[in-house]
Amino acid sequence: MKLINIGFGNLVSAGRVVAVVSPDSAPVKRLVKEARERGMLIDASYGRSTRAVLIMDSDHVVLSALQPETVASRAAGQAEGKGSEEEQK
Repeated sequence: MKLINIGFGNLVSAGRVVAVVSPDSAPVKRLVKEARERGMLIDASYGRSTRAVLIMDSDHVVLSALQPETVASRAAGQAEGKGSEEEQK
């Protein structure tokens, strides 16, 4: 199982991520609000401003303080088989 670091030591399963989007648009804000009401919201931003919203295949919505590009590049690095710096040493 491949995991993506979404900030502050939080990890999500790479295979379950459907999309990584910016939280600024009205449809994404609506999606976050509905997930909160359904109890399907996971806030992994540690009180910081939300910069990325991860949509999971289980209908969970995960908030991250990292930029969507950062999360995507970490996911791409995982897909290419690159490890973290500690693993490479």
